[in-house]
Order: sequence, then structure tokens, then C-alpha cells
Amino acid sequence: MTIRVLLADDQTLVRAGFRALLDSEDDLEVVGEAVDGVSAVDQARTLRPDVVLMDIRMPRLNGLEATAAITGNPDLAGTKVVVLTTFELDEYVFGALRAGASGFLLKDVEPQALIDAVRVVADGQALLAPQVTRRLIEAFVSAEQVAPAPTPAPEHHERLETLTPREVEILALVGRGMSNHEIAAHLVLSPLTAKTHVSRLFTKLGARDRAQLVVIAYEAGLVG
Repeated sequence: MTIRVLLADDQTLVRAGFRALLDSEDDLEVVGEAVDGVSAVDQARTLRPDVVLMDIRMPRLNGLEATAAITGNPDLAGTKVVVLTTFELDEYVFGALRAGASGFLLKDVEPQALIDAVRVVADGQALLAPQVTRRLIEAFVSAEQVAPAPTPAPEHHERLETLTPREVEILALVGRGMSNHEIAAHLVLSPLTAKTHVSRLFTKLGARDRAQLVVIAYEAGLVG
């Protein structure tokens, strides 16, 4: 099965480089290019790509707003968004994850890492390494001294009440960036049991992927 990719970046050279790289793979195909956020949303609706590589800073509509528009559209439930950023702790990255992005990549990513990332996200996994999650959370927890912590959405409040104490504990560990194996070791569980608990969190919280669980844990005040 071919993975269909939409490129959204206002820099022509960046789009050309990504297109050449991705189109060289038998299972990847670039189906469209967008030069701004408005075009990215429009093309996502029309082309229904599997993955959108979304630049953060674009004219007319920025990558954060475009990501929210795509992930918030029920008709695009099968489309995953990966944001592209120049800085690892770009101030917009956490906002993009809150908007429903499945993760982020640095623009200077190694070619094979970009190819692998598209495949990982298309497979429904989050492109958010545990160590990166930890740094993101630490950065934004520190930022609370300047700005108030975000308030959980009403639907998250309600869904959190359906969790068992063990599931709340595991959600907190996911929020800290732990993998299933790390959670299993920390709680002295089998890896399969840990995986089952995380799967239940996806269902109960209506999360698209692991990146969204991290955001929910942060907004619920479980990470600090």
C-alpha cells in the first residue's frame, strides 16, 4: 500500500528536497504541495493524504491553525499531521501537539529518519520519542511560572473521571514520556499488561495517538 503525503511549507527548496526524497521510495508518494496553511487545509480535504508534513511558520494560516483544522475534521480522521520545526523546543510545538499533531520533526532531519517517520506515523504511531517528550514537558512546566497552565477541555474532564486509579497512574507515566516497557518496569507489570492499559486509555480518552495522551496528562495536571 502506498503512503500518500502532502507537503506544506512556504519554502520551495524545502518542498523540492522532501519530494525528491519521498518519491524515491516505492511505498511513498507526494500527492500535493501547499505554500501556506489555507492551501494545506484545502488540499488535505481534497486529496485525503495519509500524512501531512506541516511547517509551523507559514503565511495566511500558520501550521498550528492548519493542524487544528485538519485534525478537527471528522472526514480527515485517517490523516496524520507531523509538524516541521527549525528548533527542537519551538514555542509552537506543544501547541501543535495540543491541536492534534502526531509529533514533530526537525527540518534538518537525516533523510532516512524522515522516511521512517512518515511510515511510523502512517502506521498510527506517535512520532514522539520519550526523551523528547520529557524535554517538552519540562520546558512547558517551567513556563507555567510566566503563564497559567492550560485548562483541560470539558470532554477530557468527563473522560478522566472514567479512569481507574491504575489508569490515571499510567496516564501520568505516559505523560512523563515513558514507553510501555518503561511503564511495565516501573510498576512491576508485564509489558503486555502495560500495553493493554495504554490501549484502554486511547479508547476511554478518545485519543488519536500517544502524543495526545501526553497532552491530556499535562492538561490534567498529572505531570509536574
